[in-house]
Amino acid sequence: MTWRTIHGASPADVPAMPPGRLRDEFLVAGLFEPGAAHWAYTHVDRMVLAGIVPLDGELEFGDGAAVGTAHFLDAREAGVANLGGPGRITVDGRTFALDNRDILYVGRGARALRFASDDPARPARFYLNSVPAGADHPHRRIARAEAKPLELGEARRANHRVLRMYIHPEVAPSCLLLMGITDLAPGSVWNTMPPHLHERRMEAYCYFDLAAGDRVIHLMGRPEATRHLVVADGEAVLSPAWSIHMGAGTGPYAFVWGMTGENQAYTDVDPVAVADLR
Repeated sequence: MTWRTIHGASPADVPAMPPGRLRDEFLVAGLFEPGAAHWAYTHVDRMVLAGIVPLDGELEFGDGAAVGTAHFLDAREAGVANLGGPGRITVDGRTFALDNRDILYVGRGARALRFASDDPARPARFYLNSVPAGADHPHRRIARAEAKPLELGEARRANHRVLRMYIHPEVAPSCLLLMGITDLAPGSVWNTMPPHLHERRMEAYCYFDLAAGDRVIHLMGRPEATRHLVVADGEAVLSPAWSIHMGAGTGPYAFVWGMTGENQAYTDVDPVAVADLR
């Protein structure tokens, strides 16, 4: 198990950052290693990201040393998306089976989590987002069929997509965490179009289901001074509240989005016209 800490940066610093430092501050790579768990703690709204890929045995977690509490979820909640083969997560003795694209909400106060794959030859790929929480909500598995779908965009503009809300007040309530999965329609490449800011919430993207040779070009930064990150399968991007976020892929892909901040109003955004980007 490994931990890294990401401090983030001021928007005034970003235009002068060389590509390597930009990636260090905003890209979380190497999350999904077979048989291992990798964690990243970011000072951007104190979100924790993790990739957990169990093989023959279980991978256990619960210690809160990295966040200063006895147990990791003493003052936090979490969402865990399964991006691989069938698996299961046991929370304090209660087991939840997760198929591909199911998400488990884990409420504040859980003490011990155990992650397992049904078939080590086709392991689960668990992607976790965790944020501070000030209220208790029950653990809940949200199957893909239970998520709320929103059809967005247009094929003629290459941004036709289906956004599915999983951890959301209309589906599975939480304290501050929002989480879902967006799939692009065949032939579409652009996500989150038009770009926007949501000054009251940060967001993390985890891109997945990319072919080995494909990449997503993720645009970030202030609208008047955009930068880009080249993102591979299984890599995550931190998007602070002051940054735009939009991207285009060289081939098919999907992404998990996770948010936290001042509210859970998904439509509380400030659109940015593409013509105004620099």
